Amino acid sequence: ILLKPTKKDQLEERLVYDAPVYKTSERRGTLSTTGHSTNFVLDMRLPTEKPPQYWVQQGVALLCQLDN
Repeated sequence: ILLKPTKKDQLEERLVYDAPVYKTSERRGTLSTTGHSTNFVLDMRLPTEKPPQYWVQQGVALLCQLDN
């Protein structure tokens, strides 16, 4: 995955889902001082044709590591 830094004012206006990225499939961990789980990495902006709420209800997330 290529992460390309872009200024907000240069982003194309389109419908996106901010998918959470986790280190493992266990969507839990110790809460850090930022209020996020220690298992949370970042939000990945994914283009979509459906409203973001649809993906939230489906429980869509990205993982850095698969279970063995």
